[in-house]
Amino acid sequence: MRAVRLVYAFDEEAPGGRDLLGGKGVGLAEMTALGIPVPAGFTVTTDACRETMRSGEVPPSLWAEVDEHVEGLQERAGKRFGDHDDPLLVSVRSGAAISMPGMMDTILNLGLNDVAVEGLATATGNPRFAFDSYRRLIQMYGEVVDEVDGHLFEGELQGLKERRGARQDVELTADDLRELIARFQEIYEREVGSPFPQDAPEQLRRAIRAVFDSWEAPRARVYRRTYDIPDDLGTAVNVVQMVFGNKGDTSGTGVCFTRDPSTGERCLFGEFLLNAQGEDVVAGIRTPQPIEQMREIMPEAYAQLVDTLERLESHYRDMQDIEFTVEDGVLYLLQTRTGKRTAQAALRIAAEMTEEGLISREEAVARIDAGQLDQLLHPMIDPSADVEVVATGLNASPGAASGAIVLDADLAEERGRAGDDVLLVRWETTPDDIHGLIHSVGVLTAHGGMTSHAAVVARGMGKPCVAGCDALAIDLDARTIRIGELELREGDPLTIDGGTGRVIVGAVPLVPPAIDENFGTILGWADDFRRLRVRANADTPTDAAKAREFGAEGIGLCRTEHMFMAPDRLPVVQEMILASDEKARRAALDRLLPVQQKDFEEIFEAMAGFPVTIRLLDPPLHEFLPSAEEATSDAMRRRIEQLREANPMLGTRGCRLGLQWPEIYEMQVRAIVRAARAVAERTGEPPLVEIMHPLVGFAEELRRLRELTERVASEEPGVEYLCGTMIELPRACMRADEIAESADFYSFGTNDLTQTALGFSRDDAEGKFLTYYLEHGILGRNPFEVLDREGVGDLMRIAVERGRGVKPELKLGICGEHGGEPRSVAFCHEIGLDYVSCSPYRVPLARLAAAQAALAEAGVTAVAIGG
Repeated sequence: MRAVRLVYAFDEEAPGGRDLLGGKGVGLAEMTALGIPVPAGFTVTTDACRETMRSGEVPPSLWAEVDEHVEGLQERAGKRFGDHDDPLLVSVRSGAAISMPGMMDTILNLGLNDVAVEGLATATGNPRFAFDSYRRLIQMYGEVVDEVDGHLFEGELQGLKERRGARQDVELTADDLRELIARFQEIYEREVGSPFPQDAPEQLRRAIRAVFDSWEAPRARVYRRTYDIPDDLGTAVNVVQMVFGNKGDTSGTGVCFTRDPSTGERCLFGEFLLNAQGEDVVAGIRTPQPIEQMREIMPEAYAQLVDTLERLESHYRDMQDIEFTVEDGVLYLLQTRTGKRTAQAALRIAAEMTEEGLISREEAVARIDAGQLDQLLHPMIDPSADVEVVATGLNASPGAASGAIVLDADLAEERGRAGDDVLLVRWETTPDDIHGLIHSVGVLTAHGGMTSHAAVVARGMGKPCVAGCDALAIDLDARTIRIGELELREGDPLTIDGGTGRVIVGAVPLVPPAIDENFGTILGWADDFRRLRVRANADTPTDAAKAREFGAEGIGLCRTEHMFMAPDRLPVVQEMILASDEKARRAALDRLLPVQQKDFEEIFEAMAGFPVTIRLLDPPLHEFLPSAEEATSDAMRRRIEQLREANPMLGTRGCRLGLQWPEIYEMQVRAIVRAARAVAERTGEPPLVEIMHPLVGFAEELRRLRELTERVASEEPGVEYLCGTMIELPRACMRADEIAESADFYSFGTNDLTQTALGFSRDDAEGKFLTYYLEHGILGRNPFEVLDREGVGDLMRIAVERGRGVKPELKLGICGEHGGEPRSVAFCHEIGLDYVSCSPYRVPLARLAAAQAALAEAGVTAVAIGG
């Protein structure tokens, strides 16, 4: 029986699709089948990569299959791989199932050596092209396969250009490049300990293995962790016959989108470079020309490109991101994939493709990245601000940001983790800068274009980027930058406007962005498809109004303790805490009652017609007092010492306060029902009131607190309300059937439920051992950001089943931060909750995620073309 196949030619049918061939391989195979001009080649499957990662050795049958497919390429091309006179050359490119732009490696021009380069020069009559291709191979092979520091090669190239007075690489002559090859080979041999390999099959085998290894590169691991891509997918490797964009002025290379990835406008968007290879564009080595200029320079190739892009978008029914090369006037496509885009562009593209009849409304909603909607809520520069614009670059990713200048990714990560707003300023970014980009508020580069690494990654992260700022010069030794005549030091404030490309001195005021009609259109469709209601966590009328603006259908968590912290109230709260007996305590509470009532009235009015869940006082009382050292009296100092607890989070807080000092909860319930009656009388519309007791773990706790609630509420007859609890303890989940006897609703407080279920103190975990756990794969994701389905989720599932087993009409929701996280929202849909609640600015995200969960249940999901 023949072993499992590990290699497929582009024109062969493969059984595994994207998971087997990777996004790039599938794209190349599909384009081949469509008759689109694609160089011949073959794909080494992800199975081969996974087996290599598992065993540490390449599968035994792989090289025989590779040799067989190289033979097929040779027959098609009429050239021999490794031939000395007119060699067949190939590229090796990574291609995972899920697109990871720039995270893994590519090597071009494999098959050249000291003899073959002379043969290529003679065969093509173009020595400059031949030597340019060889020097690129030595550098890329050295960096990728043997981990030679790329700066060594770049420094040698820059030094040669300075000696020749050349600004661009293309100004170097064939003789210059021959000299550069000799220098590159010296660098390679010095750093590796052996000469640059001259055997073409050896080059190919080591290159394939290096691409496998790049799956485990630090930058790739960081990217996967950031975008929640599984570590066990592996990457495919595509071996493609070389086509050359660096043959002269009838050749070139470029990147193009079928629509603008920043705005979504239906137009070609991209860049190209004459006499260049693909890496020159995406790496930002030279600043490219807009794609429109290709119409004048290469009209026939441009017309063919436009026609091809229209065919691809119609075929895939989504915006495509393609890489192309023109060799001696002939167009070839090297890749197609679904293009990364901003949230604004995603909404516009989805809405317009629906109008065009390409996709349905369900598909439009399903394909929006819910997490990306945060981009639309990022601040912009205040139009009324007086700003000093010192330079303009390319507006590569929208939004605005102000931050302290940092000049390397490590420092950006360090200061970003410490809570500082930092702006990463680089000559150009590389995939190795990913950790710094993640922790920066934005990025500014001196080189690179709209499709450079910095631009693509920033757009995907929703961070502003200004690229190709020619006026920017960086002195890493002095840790300074110069913009024109202005010199700034690392740490100085700087602002960028990724929407206009402006670079502005200092920090400037920012304002929230306006939301366009496509936002409302897509979310309106989403509301038609979702079952889950979406509420907001809001403690003030301003928060409530903002939540309604974003489509919230009520308040799922109003935290009353925040109302106690106001400067005019805190002294009264402290007086209540310091009171020596119940009478004095009640006297202070009587003074708080009218201000609490006013707070609730304003919130009820802001959320008219929608439910409002008010959580009674939750934190331990010591949080309202200063430290013992700052106490203003001996009595206060003694009381602070009395309230001190070794672990306040598990101490006297929540319902334990309400049971021990019932007068506190009595005042709050009284304020709630009085506010409800006052609003009903004033507006004619009774508020939908839900009173929530926190931290209940025993049925008897809630039974007694419900009794208290009903007794006080009866003072205002006719006010309707629900009485329930926040489920945030494992015991409450396990005994949810008993607790349900006294509850009208449960709201899962997953912030504390995660802490108590996992035994993690969030303050002590994040930035400490939890970071280690994530970096070393002990945990796949931060459980405070994405709900722990297997642990916390199982507890929630038990609570739902047991609670509704006793009381089928029990209302169920979630009010932890997970209520605005898409994967967690999908879980809430799955276990049958009635609503999710999140911060006002995450309400749109939750609305979309809830719709996508319902659509996924019905079998409608987004399909991406990666590469």
